Amino acid sequence: MTDRVSPERRSKIMSRVRTKDTGPEMVVRKLLHRLGYRYRLHRRDLAGCPDIVFSSRRKVIFVHGCFWHAHHCRYGRAPRSRQEYWLPKLRRNRERDAENIARLRALGWDVLTVWQCQTGDKEALGAMLTAFLDGEVIRRAR
Repeated sequence: MTDRVSPERRSKIMSRVRTKDTGPEMVVRKLLHRLGYRYRLHRRDLAGCPDIVFSSRRKVIFVHGCFWHAHHCRYGRAPRSRQEYWLPKLRRNRERDAENIARLRALGWDVLTVWQCQTGDKEALGAMLTAFLDGEVIRRAR
């Protein structure tokens, strides 16, 4: 299947994709701040450069875009065009995520992944973040 937009337009769209300060990340950060939590951002000395870091609690939060990290939701579907490029790329992103989480846990850090699709329901998201940060055991959607 061919792409619906021109290569020039696709290039412009892809050039606007960012790794920091994304929409879902900003939703989580603003909610955490409103809940009274203070944090550090993007600590490069930690595996995977977590989006949000609570050093004194030894907890980190990754905020993942469903598409880029191949989440099993309606936003995480792989493109139908150029699958020879996209499928290995998305698979490697998931593998890298798992490696980074394993490294962090081996160093004694607790890790929470917040998915883009979870940022729509602020009440549920706030409850999940509070439970994680206050030490309660929570079940995470994968």
